[in-house]
Amino acid sequence: MASRGANYGLSAQVANKIAGKRDPQLESEVLGWVEAVLGERLPAGSFEDVLRDGTILCRLMNKLKPGSITKVNTTGGQFKMMENINKFQSAIRNYGVPDIDVFQTVDLYERRNIPQVTQSICALGRTCYLHPEWPGPFLGPKPADENRRNFTEDQLRAGEGVINLQYGTNKGANASGINFGNTRHM
Repeated sequence: MASRGANYGLSAQVANKIAGKRDPQLESEVLGWVEAVLGERLPAGSFEDVLRDGTILCRLMNKLKPGSITKVNTTGGQFKMMENINKFQSAIRNYGVPDIDVFQTVDLYERRNIPQVTQSICALGRTCYLHPEWPGPFLGPKPADENRRNFTEDQLRAGEGVINLQYGTNKGANASGINFGNTRHM
């Protein structure tokens, strides 16, 4: 991150737009959920500073699914911390979080897209509802349950004879009185 210069032009506009999507209330809610799952207070600091090295994320995943991350790097350089984030990402994919909801490593480590990190953790909190072995707490709304409908062939055929009102009606329809634009004067 030290080698990255200041943003100018389009890259500055993109960075400002991403920064504008941050929601401090949602970030504090996410940190509160992480504290509740871990059962301990998190260190003081900003959202991205607390999660940046990936150790808390790995511990969070090990609480949700014990043994999902075997080795968490607590010391080492930049590569080791980014490796923690990569382990967390693969663990949440295995837990059931869709790939589209998983943030990229640079989004957190280089602070490029913190709102995406927040959304990923929210997706993890929603995925907890799908695991009955997890007693809680949960984060976000419960996903909808599947509600399959089984229709017989006779029920499906009965719908074919009905003209839907979306098709409209042509009773009394004609094209008189329609005038688009100005009339031609001769």
